[in-house]
Amino acid sequence: MTSSTPPTVEPAEPSQPEPQPEPSRSYGRSVSSLIFFSRWLQLPLYLGLIVAQVVYVWQFLKELWHLIDFAVFGHEMPGMAEFGTEATTMLIVLGLVDVVMISNLLIMVIIGGYETFVSRMRLDGHPDQPEWLSHVNANVLKTKLAMSIIGISSIHLLRTFIESSVGHVSGETMMWQTIIHLAFVASALALAWIDRMSLTPAQRAAH
Repeated sequence: MTSSTPPTVEPAEPSQPEPQPEPSRSYGRSVSSLIFFSRWLQLPLYLGLIVAQVVYVWQFLKELWHLIDFAVFGHEMPGMAEFGTEATTMLIVLGLVDVVMISNLLIMVIIGGYETFVSRMRLDGHPDQPEWLSHVNANVLKTKLAMSIIGISSIHLLRTFIESSVGHVSGETMMWQTIIHLAFVASALALAWIDRMSLTPAQRAAH
């Protein structure tokens, strides 16, 4: 009979303890998470702008009623007795346009600002998604806001010229409003130029 040699059992290697994360890295991740979460502090600001939007809707309805009351029922508008019918109607309509443009400005700030600085709205493929929202960023938002402010300033400037026809506005006031309007135009052009300079040559060609 042949004697069999028992198999040699290799001693098991001691298990290596799993590496523990360094306290400094864990602390850094916690601080980063806290700072990133702080963007939600802006949420009440955008909700407040929605409330302001409701106020502007009410203001628009009031101005619209004034227009109907003047044009249909012939009631004089307070403070506009010196203006003719055409000028009074134009001033009221300009007030309506002014409210609408400010409302559009609020929408751009609410939607664009929330999308840019707080959280994605995930509206890709939605049939009602605004065209400008697909490529919105901080620079595009600033340029669009500047263009909206120019439009609002133009409405106010036109109202000033109409009111100056009956002496409600002095020449100095008109001059300063014109200068401020031109400053808005120069600022918008500067923002657009800075935005274009930040693009790559391929992006400029696409635009």
